[in-house]
Amino acid sequence: MHNFTKRQKDIIDVSIKIISKKGIQHLTIKNISMSLGISEPAIYRHFESKLDILWAILLDFKIRMQRSIDHIIALGTSPVEQIEVMLFSHFQEFVNNPALAAVIFSEEIFQNDKKLAQEVKSIMKLSQDFITSLIQDGQQTHMIRDDIPEAQLSLIILGALRLIVTRWRLSDTAFDLEKEGHNLWISIKRLIYPVNSNIL
Repeated sequence: MHNFTKRQKDIIDVSIKIISKKGIQHLTIKNISMSLGISEPAIYRHFESKLDILWAILLDFKIRMQRSIDHIIALGTSPVEQIEVMLFSHFQEFVNNPALAAVIFSEEIFQNDKKLAQEVKSIMKLSQDFITSLIQDGQQTHMIRDDIPEAQLSLIILGALRLIVTRWRLSDTAFDLEKEGHNLWISIKRLIYPVNSNIL
């Protein structure tokens, strides 16, 4: 798996902040170099172009997501508990780095470049495949209702995650994302548990 150097990570972090505060149009090699206090040629020693930096932002997020998934699997807890941990790991990451949410959930930034669009699709597929597999396991063990297809349940869960994070971001982080995420999770559990279940 790709490993970024410290300087590359610095460039990625600064680029995310620029996009979040000023928009994609202000993400230039000049602005990045000014923010870091280094020359423009120094940036090109680490990335060939602005598109490469955008790709690196997406790849870095996907790498962290895969590590989180591996950690969750290693916990060996129930499928429902693993879904909960995954959701809250996302909430916590965005709370710790709000600028990241502005980039990851703005796919229109990447849609005009095939390589970037493919990376966005890969991130979405990684999340959906993992949630779907957990739902399948939960349905087989009768912990999750099986009268709704697993693909539909995963879309509902991930769609709810995306919506609440987007609303939080557009409100300029005006509410407690983790608290609202907890309330959302309570509702999701009511939805996914088998009908007439006494688990709640």
